[in-house]
Amino acid sequence: MPRYALLVEYHGAPFAGWQRQKDQPSVQGAIETALAKLEPREHTIAAAGRTDAGVHATGQVAHCDLQKDWDPFRLSEALNYHLKPHPVAILKAAFVDEDWHARFSAVERQYLFKLISRRAPLTSEAGQMWRVNHPLDLAAMQAGADYLLGEHDFTTFRSTICQAKSPVKTLDELRIASKPRPHGVEFHFHVRARSFLHNQVRSFVGTLERVGAGAWAPEDVKTALEARDRSACGPVSPPQGLYLANVRYPDDPFS
Repeated sequence: MPRYALLVEYHGAPFAGWQRQKDQPSVQGAIETALAKLEPREHTIAAAGRTDAGVHATGQVAHCDLQKDWDPFRLSEALNYHLKPHPVAILKAAFVDEDWHARFSAVERQYLFKLISRRAPLTSEAGQMWRVNHPLDLAAMQAGADYLLGEHDFTTFRSTICQAKSPVKTLDELRIASKPRPHGVEFHFHVRARSFLHNQVRSFVGTLERVGAGAWAPEDVKTALEARDRSACGPVSPPQGLYLANVRYPDDPFS
């Protein structure tokens, strides 16, 4: 059976997350239903990352096995037709080897978190970023973020229901950038690692927001990390600012 890689974009608001669920809408379920319109049978696809409810993606990657040899462009077009009206789009499809796996072949995942500091509520961008109504200190947040780089036991920054075998991960990048807006300041948290723990990025951002607001000192992030205790974490940020932005493979299937 030919195997295809799918580059997927979606707005996470209507979904209970990526993973198929029995009684709730999911991104995986929407794509598998679309695949069944093309080849009527049960389909099971795998993804590079299982995003939570409300989390978005601009560069999620999944793979599927089909019986027919599809032209990749026609496959993406057909899936997009059957995905309507869900806010899910197949940006590209590509042939891959039968042993290629969207999750296990990946060597890096990149997340983007969007946060905006402004007094007024969001309107056209509601559900696409986290709004706080107070100023944030970029330099202080970056100083706190720097303590998280490298290999650590990230017990403090993972969900209590995380199923990973080990809390030890290596964080390759946590870079924060800002840009002024007419009525506030937008902050982008760029986070990069081979793999992540459940709620790790949102735990980082929620904690660093407290640093930016002046409630924590940058050094408090180091103290929280070394505590290896979930209760030492700051608040977990809401999901709507988080995007799975890119997944990297030894050979890019979409190039």
